[in-house]
Amino acid sequence: MIIITLLIMNQEEETVGDKSTFKQLREDEREVRKRLIIKAAKELFEEKSFHEIGMRDIAVKAGVSAASIYRYFPSRDDLFVEALIQDINEIEERFQQRLEHRDTIEDITLAVVDYMIDNEATFQMMCHFMIRGELNPQALKKFNGVQRYFLNMFDKLVKGTEGSGKLRLNTQAFFASLAGIVLTFRNYPGRTAEEKRKAIHKLALIIMRQGTDALDKA
Repeated sequence: MIIITLLIMNQEEETVGDKSTFKQLREDEREVRKRLIIKAAKELFEEKSFHEIGMRDIAVKAGVSAASIYRYFPSRDDLFVEALIQDINEIEERFQQRLEHRDTIEDITLAVVDYMIDNEATFQMMCHFMIRGELNPQALKKFNGVQRYFLNMFDKLVKGTEGSGKLRLNTQAFFASLAGIVLTFRNYPGRTAEEKRKAIHKLALIIMRQGTDALDKA
C-alpha cells in the first residue's frame, strides 16, 4: 500500500512538473515571437515612415499571421511604443556603465548623439511620437512613462553640474538640443557619413559647454 501511494505521488509530481515545463516553454515561445514582431517593426521603420507601415506589413516581415500580432499588441501604436521601451532599456545600460566608469560629460554627450545616429529606427520613433503627438490613450500613457524614464537618466548627468537647481528643466533643454542637432544634420546633403558625424559632435559639444557654463553662472 505504501509503495502504491509513493508511486502515485511520484506520478502526480511528474505531471505537475510536466505542466510547469510546458507552461514555461509556452511563455518562452511567446516572448520569442513578441521579439520577432518588434524586430520586424523596427526594421520596417528604418525603410518607411510610420503611416506607411501596416500590421500586415509587419506580419509578413516577421513571418507570422496578421491576426496573431494582435494577441501581443492591441494596436500599431502599442507595438512601436513597446519597441521604443526595449531600446530605452539598452540606452540605460550603456548610460549607467558610463556613469559608473566616471566618464566625462563630454564623453557621455557624444555617446548619446552617436546612439541617435546609429539607431535610426529608435530615433525615428522618438521623433515621430514627439512631432505628431498622435497616440491612443493606453500607448500615450506608456510613451509618457518612457519619456520620464529617459529624462531621469539625463537628470543624473545634469545633477553633476553646478547650478542644477532647476534639474528637470535643464535636462529637457539639454536633451532637446541634442535631438535637434541630430535631426537637423544626420541626413545633411552633400556630406559623407563621417563628415556629418563630426559636425554633429562639434555642435553637441558646443551645446554641452554653453549649457554647463550657464549653469555655473546660475
